[in-house]
Amino acid sequence: MAHVNVFDTTLRDGEQSAGVNLDRLEKVEIAKQLERLGVDIMEAGFPASSQADFEAVKEIADTVRGCSVTGLARANKRDIDIAWEALKGGAEPRLHVFIATSPIHMTHKLKKTPDEVVEKAVEMVAYAKEKFPHVQFSAEDALRSDQDFLVHIIEKVIDAGASVINLPDTVGFTTPDEIGRLFRYVRENVPNIDRAILSTHNHDDLGMAVSNSLAAIENGARQIEGTINGIGERAGNAALEEIAVALKIRQDRFDFETGLVLKEIKRTSDLVSRLTGMQVPGNKAVVGRNAFAHESGIHQDGMLKESTTYEIITPAMVGIDSNRMVLGKHSGRHAFKQKAEELGFELTENKLKEAFESFKTLTGKKKEVTDDDLFAILTDTQTENEDQPKYELKAFQVQYGSINRPTATVLLTRPDGEEVEKANTGEGSVEAIYNTLDDLIDADVHLQDYQLSSIGKGRDALAEVHVQLTVDGVKASGRGSAQDVLEASAHAFLNAVNRTLYRSKMENYQKVQV
Repeated sequence: MAHVNVFDTTLRDGEQSAGVNLDRLEKVEIAKQLERLGVDIMEAGFPASSQADFEAVKEIADTVRGCSVTGLARANKRDIDIAWEALKGGAEPRLHVFIATSPIHMTHKLKKTPDEVVEKAVEMVAYAKEKFPHVQFSAEDALRSDQDFLVHIIEKVIDAGASVINLPDTVGFTTPDEIGRLFRYVRENVPNIDRAILSTHNHDDLGMAVSNSLAAIENGARQIEGTINGIGERAGNAALEEIAVALKIRQDRFDFETGLVLKEIKRTSDLVSRLTGMQVPGNKAVVGRNAFAHESGIHQDGMLKESTTYEIITPAMVGIDSNRMVLGKHSGRHAFKQKAEELGFELTENKLKEAFESFKTLTGKKKEVTDDDLFAILTDTQTENEDQPKYELKAFQVQYGSINRPTATVLLTRPDGEEVEKANTGEGSVEAIYNTLDDLIDADVHLQDYQLSSIGKGRDALAEVHVQLTVDGVKASGRGSAQDVLEASAHAFLNAVNRTLYRSKMENYQKVQV
């Protein structure tokens, strides 16, 4: 079977989803899980876009050794130089450089003639090749580009040193038959195409990203680009987990394979969902909570007699284990550490101690602590910035009744260590808490979005809250979990504010470095 490389862009294109703002620790944690998943290439970010992104890409490149780490760059020397500084410590550094090739982009965005675009592309690919052993060239908006112009520019950038040619459907415009024809045309008309790998990168604006990716593979693409859970700008990208499982299940149709470890799919999906705050729809293929649920009587009867009557993918294939060990209040530190490692977490002694204390606190409230509960505790602990001055919730109380206006009293520790306490009201309990926190925080804070969900099932399930705020005009996202909805809401609010403090610290660091 022919091997197809998997190029994951969750940390770059995926993070461009509206409302998603991953910090350095969160990016590194996702990167480690993507490495366990077995991706071939990991696009860690856009190093030239900000100091924070540069630092995250550099740490990922220096940490990850199981795959090639790449970064995005526009076709200019500054972007390429910054990307090299971030990526040069990687096991297999590569650069992803792009320039638009469609008439609408060249005319209205770049304001360049086709000849000028070719000249710039060739110059920058050649410049990048002086530094990077692998250079990928992307023809932005390729599916709306003139095919003969594509053939011309592809031939030139391959001669300049590009070893991967990506033909992205940047706006999710194409169909499977159209993308198939384009890839065939390129293969048949670019004379030096044998010196490069063709890659496909599809957006889901018309709901065809996965189908288009599979069609491109059938017609010569040997690299697929996408994201976990299909996240990304607008309607998102092709969902890598769907492509990988489709290639596995339909081997009768697709004589191709990836190197993905399929049993790591669910864990990867859960981590990305939790850290980005983008919930996976229940009916989402492969990883949705209903993907293996059967409610129809006819379906249930068939499943009891023979599972393959209605189930083409087994839960175990993608990492859903029905025989998971449950920890409780009598479980010790050793069992907890072993379970954390099974869930894919490598914690320092301090982080392990902190997570174990949170676990013990939870066992006093819940009879059984599930894998989902542990995953939430470990994720929060692992991605918390240590030794960072922050606002910390010490205590709160809410008075509420059907005929009384809700009133919240909050005791808070400020970043300078001072304890402050105030009370305020609201139309509801959450609003009362948020109004009080707003009074206690030295910033202009506005709530933009609030999402509440549960972790696991049952009356004692943990509540998880995701919020989006603006803090002094800066967008910030935050998350919090607790058995009490109001406590989870308070933690999410403060998490967003503290992330803004950390970002300001990074920006000040950037000014000092400059």
